[in-house]
Amino acid sequence: MTGPTTTTTTRTTLVTEITAKRKQRIENKKKKMSALLDIVQLNEKDRLKEKHNKNESSEVNQCSIVEAEDIGHSPLKRLKIESSEEEIVALGSSGKPKLFGEELMELKKMLREKSNKIKNAPKFWLRDMGEKASLAVPLDNRCPLFVSDIQHLLMYSQVGVHSPYSPARWCNLERYNRLSNTTLLIIENLSLYEYESNESRFPFISTNFDHKIELISPYAFNSDMVKELSMVPLSATQMRKLIKEYGSLEDAAKQCNEVFDTINHFFPIAEEDQENQKNDGSLPTSDKFPRTNLLLSGWQMIEENFPLPIKGLRERKYRDYVLTKDRYRNVTAHSPLIAIDCEMCKTESGDLELTRISVVNEKHEIIYDTLVKPGRRIVDYLTRFSGINSKMMRPVTTKLSDVQDKLRTLLPDDAILIGQSLSNDLHALKMMHPYVIDTSVIFNLTGDRMRKTKLQVLAREFLHEKIQVGTKGHCSSEDSAACMKLVQLKLKKHVYYGDAVMNAIYSEQRAYPDLGSANYAVSMIKQCVKNGNGAVNLVAVDELSDKYRYYIDKQSGDGIENVSCTRVDTNKSVIKRLCDPDQMKSLNIGHLLVARDCVNEEKVLKTIDKWVNMIHEAIAQPAFLIVLLSGRKEGGNGAAFLKIKRDFIT
Repeated sequence: MTGPTTTTTTRTTLVTEITAKRKQRIENKKKKMSALLDIVQLNEKDRLKEKHNKNESSEVNQCSIVEAEDIGHSPLKRLKIESSEEEIVALGSSGKPKLFGEELMELKKMLREKSNKIKNAPKFWLRDMGEKASLAVPLDNRCPLFVSDIQHLLMYSQVGVHSPYSPARWCNLERYNRLSNTTLLIIENLSLYEYESNESRFPFISTNFDHKIELISPYAFNSDMVKELSMVPLSATQMRKLIKEYGSLEDAAKQCNEVFDTINHFFPIAEEDQENQKNDGSLPTSDKFPRTNLLLSGWQMIEENFPLPIKGLRERKYRDYVLTKDRYRNVTAHSPLIAIDCEMCKTESGDLELTRISVVNEKHEIIYDTLVKPGRRIVDYLTRFSGINSKMMRPVTTKLSDVQDKLRTLLPDDAILIGQSLSNDLHALKMMHPYVIDTSVIFNLTGDRMRKTKLQVLAREFLHEKIQVGTKGHCSSEDSAACMKLVQLKLKKHVYYGDAVMNAIYSEQRAYPDLGSANYAVSMIKQCVKNGNGAVNLVAVDELSDKYRYYIDKQSGDGIENVSCTRVDTNKSVIKRLCDPDQMKSLNIGHLLVARDCVNEEKVLKTIDKWVNMIHEAIAQPAFLIVLLSGRKEGGNGAAFLKIKRDFIT
């Protein structure tokens, strides 16, 4: 019979096997530990021998040197000694000679010096925004930079953290204070098109510059290269100082030689008889100040991501966008206010598309309100936010093009559009408008422009109204009416009412340094020499020099100290002065003017490339060299080529 006895025997056998395996593992562990102990002892013995060899160099030929690599990764490797009466050479595991004494110290010193040179050398690289603007990116996916981005880089290369604006939006420049100089060469009337279609005629530029970037030409928004490069929007610190001294920025612009009053125009503004405009200084009875003071400037519209009819962007990014009017009248203190709010749903493309729009006038009357059928199938109604559901959308036949046509008819040609984060609404409408007031910008409770205050909070705090409550979603007519009321309330109070950022500046409290006004500016040249450490060498041909001089001499009747502005007759003279080491300053700017009918001539293009090479050879190193193509008035964006000329580290 097989019973308890058999079971007991089986268990005994199993226990015996387990015990034997356990003993075997223990024995293996002991062997490993013993081997490890031997290795450690051997390493210690070798270390003592090596130390003894260094202390008693006369007996080196009688000693053996042993090195061990990482215990846990590879077996021991012993070093060989080849000795003779004349020399003793220690060979490492790689077979290369091993140095001792003074030779070793000399090598370490040389390596330290080389490491320090590499560590302290200026470094420049592109961030995401810069990479998107690179010519290496396909044209349809490229997002060009602005001349102001180059301006910020120039200022940072001169004064670093003391610059009012940082280029960190698109690039990084490390060890700027190690640069011997920064040299900028601007070529007027030459565009990116001329470069790309004649790249073989630019052998030096095409092969020697690390970074090639597309730029929006200033001509695309009725400006010019000198103006865009020379004027820097006021920072918050500068605003606070000017307001304290003059009472307001408007008065500062009139009384102070340092302040420029500037507005960028991107849209087609019709020239009108001044007699036909209500620009006599009068205000509507309900307003305490001109409503035009609340308009976003061109720079603010760029920062807030408003769609703008800029050449280059309009053909690519905004190719299916339309203007709200074909022509616009100049806006005045009596221009009508129109509030707009849109609701969007998510479609199968993954984008948010327009599904409702509401338009409210100054009397808080809804003058247009309609549901809109998106071009693609809706996959998420986002009812909690949009207030839209499938039942509401079933009978809708109105399309986006119908809404665009209606607004083009409905809006006056000097209308001021109002909204909360209005850029989102205009993108949903695929429309562009020049005159906008954004309640998320002019009202702020956080003290930081980057942290917007919600419309629901603004309505509660300033209007004592509750909006966007419940779970049925937002109501676009309610939101647009709230935006209108907020703007009207501000017009009755003060231009800084409800704005913690501006109140902080006005009351001399702490303010963020990069939050200022784009409507007022100071000279870029002054920013580069304001600490008294830098100097500027500026040379340009003919009328270009006169333009620069305006932005320099306005600072004081005799110009700015440490700034040289030279007018020459020819482009060749510009290059000659830039290559003159006696004229070299911390910042050097040369501006060439190429005749418009010569831009495609092979000789002209090759000469420009040769001149760039000459400048590169002449400037001391390490130096930052930037070449700008301004673009053309007839159309065509500009370009920037950037390179740091470094010391060759051996």
